[in-house]
Amino acid sequence: MELQVIDRSPKGPKKGALVHKVQRARLFHTMAHHELQAAELFAWALLAFPDTPQSFRKTLMHLVHEEVRHLHLYLGHLKTLGHSYGDWPVRDWFWQRLPSVPDALHFVSLIGLGLEGANLEHAARFAEWFRAAGDEAGARVMDQIEEEEIAHVTIAHTWYERFSGEALDYDRWADLLPSPLSPALFRGLPLNRSARTRAGLPAEFLQRLESESPAHLPAKRAQP
Repeated sequence: MELQVIDRSPKGPKKGALVHKVQRARLFHTMAHHELQAAELFAWALLAFPDTPQSFRKTLMHLVHEEVRHLHLYLGHLKTLGHSYGDWPVRDWFWQRLPSVPDALHFVSLIGLGLEGANLEHAARFAEWFRAAGDEAGARVMDQIEEEEIAHVTIAHTWYERFSGEALDYDRWADLLPSPLSPALFRGLPLNRSARTRAGLPAEFLQRLESESPAHLPAKRAQP
């Protein structure tokens, strides 16, 4: 199988569109590719940051396996929807951020606190949408992803503080994101305060993140 890679992502489906099985399948296809990229990036970090503590590198290997397992959860339900991986083009948005990630602190800021943090909102929202469309099996996959991503964000939070030598600070975190990305890109609406709090993120951090407006993003910036 050869994936067709495109430069710009199509617009995501609206809530009501998920009554159509093909739209649910396309969404799962996109999320499956996100999980594959995440697994690849954690594996990449093992090679990119060889001087990090052994416990960090062991954690990266654990995360590789977790993301591959998530990938198979998505692919399993995708099959029940009558589609296979590769049925639609994909975008390697995650990989495109790597040239501006110079060290492990930047890596956990982008991948763990950024992308995986945002997935706490996305998974919760999509679970609700799938249930509204009558797809309880798809909703349960999203529920499981949300629950397990909490641990991933906790890991990123822990290593952020170990690598930076200080408590998680919103402005410092924002400065560590690859330019021109801003925190607004890494939170969904509504903010999943419950999940993020369980991941150990402080209330002040969440308040700042929730106050971010998408208007802070450059108009031409592509969304993941």
